[in-house]
Amino acid sequence: MSATIALVDDDRNILTSVTIALEAEGFRVRTYPDGARALAALKEKPADLAVLDIKMPRMDGMELLRRLRQVTDMPVIFLTSKDEEIDEVLGLKMGADDYIGKPFSQRLLIERIRAVLRRTEMSKNTPPAEENEEIILRGNLAMDPVRYTVKWRGNHVTLTVTEFLILQALAHRPGHVKSRDQLMDAAYSDDIYVDDRTIDSHIKRLRKKFRLTDENFSAIETLYGVGYRYSET
Repeated sequence: MSATIALVDDDRNILTSVTIALEAEGFRVRTYPDGARALAALKEKPADLAVLDIKMPRMDGMELLRRLRQVTDMPVIFLTSKDEEIDEVLGLKMGADDYIGKPFSQRLLIERIRAVLRRTEMSKNTPPAEENEEIILRGNLAMDPVRYTVKWRGNHVTLTVTEFLILQALAHRPGHVKSRDQLMDAAYSDDIYVDDRTIDSHIKRLRKKFRLTDENFSAIETLYGVGYRYSET
């Protein structure tokens, strides 16, 4: 059966256009024009995944997520026009699964929805006995590609799907330089265009998140004019 997506945004143009795009991909869509209506409906009947705008009247996306997390672990992707990293860190700690900034590509949103749904399904269906079979260990870093989880020195670091894929590409071959184009290929499908500055922004956020756990984190190195590499030392 196709997944049901709850789309919550006060912009009716976004509700209409994204609904058309999602339904064309086989998803079922339930739309809500504000957080209060969405909360009442989703508490009664959760969707398979919710896409929430952060900035809404009556109840913003952060508050909606906080209240939803009291009753459901339904995966959530935020739509945000803000570029404040504190909002992303706070939202992820509250239980959001990914962020997409406005204006956004509908193809990118669909790709991220599928990635989060795959991660959620894998997490539910992976037997405990297999817990350590796929773990990637690189010095102080431990990555679980099945559950999309990351630890640094034993402490959890919460990443978006995109950040996880970029870090995985870097950690796959420590010491080897990855260009921005190579990192874009690792994190995005061929039909998704992103500016190479987007990769720089993701790297900046990755470093900040790891430094919340370890202020001396320096494993992601910049080679100016070339790209980035992961160093185990």
